[in-house]
Amino acid sequence: MVETVETKAPVYRVELTDDEIMAIQLLTKAIAARYDSIEEHDFLCEAVTYAQDLPRSLRARLNAFRLAEPAGICLVTGYPIDDLLIGPTPAHWKVKQPPSPTLNADLFFFLCASLLGDPIGWATQQDGYILHDVMPIKGHEQEQLGTGSEVLLTWHTEDAFHPYRADYIGLMCLRNPDQVETTYAVIDSLPLDDATMQLLFERRFLIRPDESHLPKNRSGMQRDLGASDDLLRRSYARIEQMNSAPEKVAVFSGDPASPYARLDPYFMDRVADDPAAMAALDRLVAALDAQISGIALGPGEIIFIDNYKVVHGRVPFKARYDGSDRWLHRLNIARDLRKSRDARHAASSRIIF
Repeated sequence: MVETVETKAPVYRVELTDDEIMAIQLLTKAIAARYDSIEEHDFLCEAVTYAQDLPRSLRARLNAFRLAEPAGICLVTGYPIDDLLIGPTPAHWKVKQPPSPTLNADLFFFLCASLLGDPIGWATQQDGYILHDVMPIKGHEQEQLGTGSEVLLTWHTEDAFHPYRADYIGLMCLRNPDQVETTYAVIDSLPLDDATMQLLFERRFLIRPDESHLPKNRSGMQRDLGASDDLLRRSYARIEQMNSAPEKVAVFSGDPASPYARLDPYFMDRVADDPAAMAALDRLVAALDAQISGIALGPGEIIFIDNYKVVHGRVPFKARYDGSDRWLHRLNIARDLRKSRDARHAASSRIIF
């Protein structure tokens, strides 16, 4: 392992050695002999146990990132991806091919994520799959979605509107021939005065659900999520309620010297009768715009984004739709599953309704 390196925005860097890669491959090969997908219930129950078989130095470094919050981004490098073996970039996230040609990479990604918390899925997003595919989809070119391409994906906190939003977002690159950058900015050390900070800690702001959770982005397929159809209908109704009548929330929480944040300017309504709060939000947005950095992930590289400390987005690019486009896998990771128990149908379930 190598130590943390500093760029314009600090990145906590973990570089795998040859011996570690060999040990990881032996581990994922053994697990892949038992499971066809990380979505299988038995694997999800055993994932945390399997994660303890990862190299100790990798476990120690990810644990330090989780506990000490040394930076908002953790970059894991060195894992090899066979471009021919994984096959073409799918045309849509609903295209699944069990056993997945990316299964070994998926397993490594999931086990790393399990050292930070529990990966979760949303009943209202990508049909309740836990592992998401992020690739350009025809018809989404102008959308504020991970599957968009030709417009800037505006920086945001993932699922900022939701009280059960993930603590971390994991992205694993399978293919990125055009070096498309993931953009990000760290919340710490922004040049904001005390009065602005105080306003941002108050419940004066409105955040609506992003496009990915709305019914129009369902695949139309019926996938068994282990719960009743009525529960899924109620879940979409809850999203609609959050969209039509969002409750006011604070943008900042935690320690004023190093705050946690939830914001998504593209989906935040202006509050006409609160000009002071809107001016504070504008100052925050301008400060983050000035701090934006970018990182173009290469095949096999993983970033874990602290979703309470960092906003992230994506630069625009031109998709080819020929099987060679940028392809990432994404995981939402919760440090405490219990806080969402009222929205999961069973204690062991990872899906939030």
